[in-house]
Amino acid sequence: MGSIKGKIIRGVGGFYYVHAQDGQVYECRAKGIFRKENVKPLPGDDVEMSVISSAELTGNVDRILPRKNMLIRPAAANVDQALVIFAAASPKPNLNLLDRFLILMRMQEIPVQICFNKTDLVDKKDCDELKQTYESCGCGVYFVSIEQQTGLKEVREMLEGKTTVVAGPSGVGKSSMTNFLLNRDQMEVGSVSERIDRGRHTTRHTELFAIGPSTYFLDTPGFSSLYLPDMTPEALRELYPEFAPYEGTCRFQGCMHISEPGCTVKEALAQGKISAGRYKNYCLLAEELKQRKPKYNHKA
Repeated sequence: MGSIKGKIIRGVGGFYYVHAQDGQVYECRAKGIFRKENVKPLPGDDVEMSVISSAELTGNVDRILPRKNMLIRPAAANVDQALVIFAAASPKPNLNLLDRFLILMRMQEIPVQICFNKTDLVDKKDCDELKQTYESCGCGVYFVSIEQQTGLKEVREMLEGKTTVVAGPSGVGKSSMTNFLLNRDQMEVGSVSERIDRGRHTTRHTELFAIGPSTYFLDTPGFSSLYLPDMTPEALRELYPEFAPYEGTCRFQGCMHISEPGCTVKEALAQGKISAGRYKNYCLLAEELKQRKPKYNHKA
């Protein structure tokens, strides 16, 4: 009945829900050729689809258009940036968990914006310290109070014109942030939610929403832990951008910046130029990787 282009907003149970150019959401199956070629359609994929029934809004995904990139964790395609949400307090932010997320995104070359919620529960000094720590490793840092409706305009502007993965642990306000973003297109999003029978408050699958022209966000399930893939401690070192200015200036070539003498990274640490918290997490993660059985194959 015709071929149209669209974007996959969710995949579950072998069905792919495509937000098509005609504004409708179609329930689609993927052609068998994808399985034969071992290609799995992902949320965020731009596709060509054929309509089976306009009345029942069903179709087939015929072709996946070339991807700009592909995220492994969470599984998504054509992502411009990640927005990770943590609480500034209640619960206290698990910065080891945040650093793990930054490592995973850096491995996949995805820029990260960090949003700290519940800033009404902490003083300015705490916010300033978090801002300095994470801006120094190349992230944008935003402070909001969803309850008091502060700082949200800046976050909304940062999302404009991009496809953003929104992630974070449970209990930090990610659902509240999602609800804030969805209020921009309440009618459209409502129809999408009804079409795919999505729960309003619990994200079980990665799902994409349109919240403006060329502006999308991918809502992902909350996480309480993140497991680093197998890599060498040397590869981990390369994923800490604040170490980069000092590479090649240590006394020993290939310095790991942990126990070696004459280490310029440790000198910078002592001078307060590198975050003590970030450095402590680096040492812990390097030891974690070292303790694993040697089956490394990752290259930074």
